[in-house]
Amino acid sequence: MPWDFETDPEFQQQLDWVRQFVEEELIPLEPIMVDFTEEQWIAVQEPLKQRVKDQGLWACHLEKELGGQGMGQLPLAQMNMITGRCVYAQEIFGNMAPDSGNAELLAEGGTEAQKAKWLWPNLAGDIRSAFAITEPFVASTDPTQIESSAVLEGDEWVLNGRKWMITNATRADFIIFMVVTEPDAPVHKRCSMIVVEKDTPGMDIFREIPTMHHPHAEYGANGNHAEINLDNVRVSKDNLIGGRGEGFILSQVRLGPGRIHHATRWLGEAERAYDMLCERTLSRSSFGKRYASHQTIQGYIAESRMELEMAKLLTLRAAWKMDKVGHHGARQDIAMVKVNNAKVLFNVIDRALQVHGSLGYSCDMPLESMYRSARMAPLVDGANEVHSVSIARAELKRYEGVEGWPTEHIPSRREESLKRFAHLLEATG
Repeated sequence: MPWDFETDPEFQQQLDWVRQFVEEELIPLEPIMVDFTEEQWIAVQEPLKQRVKDQGLWACHLEKELGGQGMGQLPLAQMNMITGRCVYAQEIFGNMAPDSGNAELLAEGGTEAQKAKWLWPNLAGDIRSAFAITEPFVASTDPTQIESSAVLEGDEWVLNGRKWMITNATRADFIIFMVVTEPDAPVHKRCSMIVVEKDTPGMDIFREIPTMHHPHAEYGANGNHAEINLDNVRVSKDNLIGGRGEGFILSQVRLGPGRIHHATRWLGEAERAYDMLCERTLSRSSFGKRYASHQTIQGYIAESRMELEMAKLLTLRAAWKMDKVGHHGARQDIAMVKVNNAKVLFNVIDRALQVHGSLGYSCDMPLESMYRSARMAPLVDGANEVHSVSIARAELKRYEGVEGWPTEHIPSRREESLKRFAHLLEATG
């Protein structure tokens, strides 16, 4: 199948609008975001979201029957490479994680009653959600070790356990928990997805976890990484999404597309850092000449540009393949994009910060915040090491070991090479 990444002229006009909107309306708000109260921030967002909706660009990650645009992964990737330039643009465009992934999960596994209660209001932006899979006492790279549990007692699930690093939990109206419901089943059939609504007795969201990106996190201040304790939390048996033991299957519904969504946004952020790198290079001098004349900085620019272009091609190919064969058929491509783009993001930001010197290290520029945030990229949605193992295993399945030595790539006898050469001469006359 030939690749074709050419942008439709009509969609290009939309992309041009997105770029102008992000650059002129969203990015200028970043320096004062911390000064907004929760209520003020909501009020600021509403007219911005409406402008996105008026352009027909709201929730583009979803199919039309779910209230999205049904544009496919390739156009979405092209758009995300622009919206990724702004830290909160995804919220304005209606595809902010974890809501975006939860919508896909509910669309796949939810009943009509569950969709009416949680999906449609979530898509409209009337309620928020969170997704709880990570636990503090077991390796998150191996979700088969999940310890939090749910036991069916009559018409109610009783949940116990602990989750942490749960994005958006303090703001969420409902949280989807992945818990063990089938302890005696094979490892990938032990877990299920169960919804717990806000203020349910026994669910204690007791802190926002300080992180490299938010070292001074306060409860509810940014809706970022919460720690949750479940102590005999009782919910209706109807809060089970999908079937019992289908947690791992449903998790891939949200995690597969989610990985490439993150990876494309990282490229948008890296491009913004690259812009700052080049602008600084043309604006600064040392040792009697412009930075642009220093070979080291020229190397930074060249390496960054090449890494970005290679990453874009890899990402667009993965998105194109998802449109052709689905996210399951493109698993290896998505894994490569996730691993590679996390590295590119960090590399480009690091070089830009270095060239800015003390200004880049200061909070006067966004680079220091971008730098701290970028360290999370190799960890989220599965550690890079796990994805690398998956890539290697898939690659090795295409090969077979050779018996003895040398291999067919190194002919074992000079006579065989001469015979092949003579055969070629004879065939060509």
